[in-house]
Amino acid sequence: MSEFDAIRLQLSVAAALQAIATVRAEREAPATHAARRHLGEIHGATRLRKRLERERRIG
Repeated sequence: MSEFDAIRLQLSVAAALQAIATVRAEREAPATHAARRHLGEIHGATRLRKRLERERRIG
């Protein structure tokens, strides 16, 4: 591997790590975190409702 290729690889890895850090920071932001938690609660409630409806139809 040439020195130029090694530098390009280092820069690529650094850019990928920066993108990961940015996404993690966005996910941990209070508004985003609360919204994700709320959507999870809605999803869970919807799955429960559908399961109960299926069980009611079956038995």
